Amino acid sequence: MNKDLKPERYELPDGDERTILRERIIKALNAVPIYFKSPVNIKGVAVTDLFSMNTLLGGAIEDQTTQALNDTRNIWDPDGKYSEYFFKRYSESFPDVRLEKGVDQSPLIGIELKGWYLLSKEEMPSFRFRASADAVTEWDLLVVYPWSLSDVLSGTPKLEIPYIEQAKYAADYRTYYWEHRNPNAKKVVHPDTHPYPNPGSKYSDIAKDDSSGNFGIVARVHGLMDDWVSDTMKNKLAGIEAKWWVKFFKLFDEKGVNEQKIKSQFEKIADTEDHNKKWADEFYGLISQLMDLRVVLVKSF
Repeated sequence: MNKDLKPERYELPDGDERTILRERIIKALNAVPIYFKSPVNIKGVAVTDLFSMNTLLGGAIEDQTTQALNDTRNIWDPDGKYSEYFFKRYSESFPDVRLEKGVDQSPLIGIELKGWYLLSKEEMPSFRFRASADAVTEWDLLVVYPWSLSDVLSGTPKLEIPYIEQAKYAADYRTYYWEHRNPNAKKVVHPDTHPYPNPGSKYSDIAKDDSSGNFGIVARVHGLMDDWVSDTMKNKLAGIEAKWWVKFFKLFDEKGVNEQKIKSQFEKIADTEDHNKKWADEFYGLISQLMDLRVVLVKSF
């Protein structure tokens, strides 16, 4: 690929069995939120601890998502052709979820799976996707599942519609964006790697001009997943868009801020979004009632 041209998605050959299989897996990935089941049950949690939820439960959510993908076998393997294959998650490998029939067999398709707690402080997925385009095949996917709790502040995790992209294209686009973000941007260094690199080997691209550690935060790459993030933040939780929950929780997260100051600050935010004071009062009242229910964090696996 010419690195100076804006990347395009790689075409997949019609004659390769992975092409049809990949189409079916994408359908299954979109159906996973319906099949997803989690034994985790959150009884209550302090608002100030909500923002760390993804760190606490992220790995478990990704494991359970992988199981849900296996539960959609009737979608991606309707003829039983791949009855010996299963999706397996390897937390220390890239991509971390692989469709394979044995550890010594090359995967048919790989998925780099990420979970995104919808009420995270960043208001976007904060993971870093630094893998080189050479570390994946054209059939491999980057998949991000937003998740939240069934009762917002308590309940069981539930998944939303995922972001699904060709992983090789996402890597190319991320690198293109980085190298063209300003006139002084430097070229990204690519490792000598191959699809499904061995654990411990070097497969990540390196940005020499990344003193802030921002390279790889694909949610900030314009034109890649920013529209999906914006749309997803409009998902309603208990009747209120996710973006409003986060703005409200951020106010509570500030040290030394009392109730009256929180209400005042929220009214200012509502005003900038063309909502009136009545709307802000009603929203504040609803969230306050829900937060009174929090007591103890209880979980079971």
